[in-house]
Amino acid sequence: MVSVSNSTPYHVDLAALMRLYETNYAKLNALISVNPEVDDVRTYQVNHSVYQITVLEVTRYTTLVNVAQCEQVPIFPLPNMTVRLYHDARVAEVFASDKISRIHARYDYPNPDMRQKDEKFQLNQFLGEWLTYCLKQGISREQLF
Repeated sequence: MVSVSNSTPYHVDLAALMRLYETNYAKLNALISVNPEVDDVRTYQVNHSVYQITVLEVTRYTTLVNVAQCEQVPIFPLPNMTVRLYHDARVAEVFASDKISRIHARYDYPNPDMRQKDEKFQLNQFLGEWLTYCLKQGISREQLF
């Protein structure tokens, strides 16, 4: 007989998540233009991969950007992420990713879509690592002002 382990439930570490949002905001602002406008595109080449940040929406307090890989057949595919920057709070959050239109802070596990308990934290952490990679290793294809 198979028994299901009832481990302690996952609780969101809000302080760690907010630190992640704050550092992602600073990193992302270093990669996009100072006064972004809708349809602004920044393309970065890192080694043999090409990444693109596209501004989708600009409002008084927020900016919505899409982070995607530009290659036809990527070696290590990056998830296509939509990130919202909140300028008043100075945080950036992965708002959507690939086929997930809204990412919840936690998921029960197991679930029908097989999402991890801390899917939101993992996506934002991945974004932070990717932004660091672009800042350290990337070359912009556009002239930076």
